[in-house]
Amino acid sequence: MLINTPNTFHTVSPFLVQKLLTSCIGEIQNVKLRSGDLLVQVDSEQASVISKLTHLGTFPVETSFHKTLNVSRGVLFNPDFIHVTEAEFLEELRDQNVFAARRINIRRDCRLIPTQHVLTLQTPILPKSIKAGYINCKLRPYIPNPLRCFKCQRYGHSQHSCRGTGHIFFLPVCLIMTTGDVLPY
Repeated sequence: MLINTPNTFHTVSPFLVQKLLTSCIGEIQNVKLRSGDLLVQVDSEQASVISKLTHLGTFPVETSFHKTLNVSRGVLFNPDFIHVTEAEFLEELRDQNVFAARRINIRRDCRLIPTQHVLTLQTPILPKSIKAGYINCKLRPYIPNPLRCFKCQRYGHSQHSCRGTGHIFFLPVCLIMTTGDVLPY
């Protein structure tokens, strides 16, 4: 759960925040301070209590579920599902907490070839398998491609949050003639 306030919790004592949270929802598992917001790891019963909070002590707060920490994504590869659409996956697997399905396509010889599906589930821990029709399918964790900056060509951030000074150009090695002159490239 994310807890944010018009002001930030940076100026508030961590001991006071701990006491206020413990008095409202009981014992909590983890609290992290992120950009002034609180990220609180709680059980499902505590999540229903904390989602109704409007004030934490004298501080007005807004609570929301975290967008990515409460979901898991897995790859389902089975040749029987090559011709199944994403909408059909959603319709048939909704009772197993699947709320998004996406097909991975690869390009070969200027053609798109459908391969496996990426399923997004509303559980923080990915199940080992899922029952799709009469087939029990194993799920593998989905590992996305690394985030790459197109400004500095480094990994781990995008060009919008890049702190680099500009493009890194790789210059070819200059050829040196026997006379010692450098040839223009």
